[in-house]
Amino acid sequence: MSFTILIPARLASTRLPNKPLADIGGVPMVVRVAQRVMSLQGPAGPVRVVVAADSAEIMAACQAHDVQAVLTRLDHPSGSDRLAEACQLLGLSDEEIVVNVQGDEPLIDPSLVGAVADLLLQRPEASMSTAAHTIDNMADFVNPNVVKVVLDARALAQYFSRAPIPCWRDQPQALPVPAPLRHIGIYGYRVGFLRQFPGLAQSPLELTEALEQLRAMWHGHRIAVHVSPHAPGPGVDTPEDLERVRKLYPG
Repeated sequence: MSFTILIPARLASTRLPNKPLADIGGVPMVVRVAQRVMSLQGPAGPVRVVVAADSAEIMAACQAHDVQAVLTRLDHPSGSDRLAEACQLLGLSDEEIVVNVQGDEPLIDPSLVGAVADLLLQRPEASMSTAAHTIDNMADFVNPNVVKVVLDARALAQYFSRAPIPCWRDQPQALPVPAPLRHIGIYGYRVGFLRQFPGLAQSPLELTEALEQLRAMWHGHRIAVHVSPHAPGPGVDTPEDLERVRKLYPG
């Protein structure tokens, strides 16, 4: 079985208007993201890469660079709703696997995407897969904008939190041992689960932490986690981030 990479892209952004179309070396950012992962190979051959757009402008940018795209509705309340519609438009079956790569990650490591997909192929008990890497400093550990995850013995997520978890009871001012894990915001889904997800009731923990993945766990679904040896490349949320990535982008 191969898999499909879906890249949700919408023009609305409070901190960086028209973010998917931001220029990086003469190419729109969302196209850079798609090009970055197009080299991936699955067990059945080249991986399919599709942008889930919300506007004619993004569609036109993708078409100009030979990137497949589908036009989704403007009014989706979340990225997972947009992905579910894209699966329907593409006619994907419930058994297939998709990986959600954010459209503001032009420096994403393609091997990380492949690892997240492979993990879901290997773990039939999981409805979702994601990634994490170790935290090596206290500033990140206590930062509520850095999401942490704790795992069980099978590398399935036990909990995600903005709080510093796990807490070392005897040395609360030190990093716990083994090292805590920072969640990386990339997800693999079984398409059948992704179709169901938008209809699941939000959980109290999801609303408290503002973490959508807690909804899946609240309803009994398991999330397999790939632990990467490296932190991901920087994403783009602000004009300052964009300038930083422009300087780092190869070529």
